[in-house]
Amino acid sequence: MAGHSKWANIQHRKGRQDKLRSKLFSKLSKEITVAAKMGDPDPDKNPRLRMAVKEAKSNSVPKDVIERAIKKSAAGEGDNYDEIRYEGYGPGGVAVIVEAMTDNKNRTASSVRSLFTKTGGNLGETGSVGFMFDRKGEILYSLSAGDLDTVFEAALEAGAEDVEDTDEGYVIVTADTDLASVAGELEDKLGEAETVKLVWRPNITTELDLEGMQKLMKLIDALEDDDDVQRVTTNFEASDEVLEQL
Repeated sequence: MAGHSKWANIQHRKGRQDKLRSKLFSKLSKEITVAAKMGDPDPDKNPRLRMAVKEAKSNSVPKDVIERAIKKSAAGEGDNYDEIRYEGYGPGGVAVIVEAMTDNKNRTASSVRSLFTKTGGNLGETGSVGFMFDRKGEILYSLSAGDLDTVFEAALEAGAEDVEDTDEGYVIVTADTDLASVAGELEDKLGEAETVKLVWRPNITTELDLEGMQKLMKLIDALEDDDDVQRVTTNFEASDEVLEQL
């Protein structure tokens, strides 16, 4: 998905970096807290926690922040969060999946619905757009991991489904249930990955023009600015020309 890799670069170049960084740390800490409460507080014995810690480290979350989140969970402290997925259509008919963690379902539902409405979207029922995505594992390695043949062979031997090479590195795709085991084997062969996470990958895309992309960005920005929202995924596709104009 060329549009999606370019979207990551667009996000990286946007302003409000300090605010975004603070919110990102908060969201990653929340994921660690939930993962630790749901299973063993030892990352080596808890695959979800291990992936949460790895993602936090890859985003430069300080070690003491990670350890504090785990200790609070192990001690039964901290807030209890419910995991909720919202689905709907954004500007231009783009499918949108919003993953949230909240201690107040009514507050979060009302906020998410309002943001969809304000930007010309429509929040639907669970499953309304989910069929346009596949749940997959993604493991990212930089180009320093080796050449394509080396990475491809190691990934397939570890049980991965596919390897995509980009200008920045390699995206290794796995079945969602195989992510932890494949990541573990690849770490032995290629070293530590940049990120290891579960994602929604679109199997159907919606093309947007410049106006549509601008409206979609407003929705995504607003959703990601909500403290309860963990991540937002869409199925947009846009030409290089449109992305450059953004």
